[in-house]
Amino acid sequence: MKQARLGSWIAIVIGTLYFVVPLIGTFEFSLRLKRGEYSFEAYRIVLGDPQFQETFLYSTGMALATIIVGLLLVVPTAYWIQLRLPWLRPIVEFITLLPLVIPAIVIVFGYLKLYNSSSWLPLTGSERATDVLLTCSYVTLALPYMYRAVEAGLRAIDVRTLTEAAESLGAGRPRILFQVILPNVRVAILSGAFLTFAIVIGEFTMASLLDRPAFGPYLQLIGANRAYEPSALAVIAFVVTWACMGVIQVIGRGARRAA
Repeated sequence: MKQARLGSWIAIVIGTLYFVVPLIGTFEFSLRLKRGEYSFEAYRIVLGDPQFQETFLYSTGMALATIIVGLLLVVPTAYWIQLRLPWLRPIVEFITLLPLVIPAIVIVFGYLKLYNSSSWLPLTGSERATDVLLTCSYVTLALPYMYRAVEAGLRAIDVRTLTEAAESLGAGRPRILFQVILPNVRVAILSGAFLTFAIVIGEFTMASLLDRPAFGPYLQLIGANRAYEPSALAVIAFVVTWACMGVIQVIGRGARRAA
């Protein structure tokens, strides 16, 4: 027992060092913009850059749109499969895995071929139409993570019993979905939403090829032309990601206490 515990602690320490030491090195390097002293000048330059603010706000808006569209697509589908069509689960799981198999550059070139200005449904002729196409692209990329998060939450509860109880009280399908099912899978939905947010914030290929002012191309541009600012951006992205994980933990504990 003592040897097993010692081995576990050794594995934890090694894993922690593997992730923490590079982060500390990146943070320390980002403070060296001024020669001979540590300062947050790189962070001041990055946060004060109008292009940083524009691209981050744009990607945040696209992430929110992607989350909304993804939830409207995934939640009813996963709920109905769990309730009435369990035999369809392997097929849907295979379909949702395709974005992990097909490279993003192949997907975006397919979109450009199908929805260019001379196609039957032109979605690249204006900025708003291109934003719609980019949102659909992001929904496709995030589909494996969003679907599995929601599906795991639905499998953790008794969907059939909750649905039958709500139906016996006179509730219709929309009311059951939004007032009975969604509150019980809130943590799973938030997990999928934050994973989607992280994917959209850092995505480069689709935003670059569609020529949209997203945060991913901005990160690549700064990384190619600056030395210390990319490290500051990496630390900022890490903080944002861990803040999202902290929100999930807080909401998850609140849900368990309420239960």
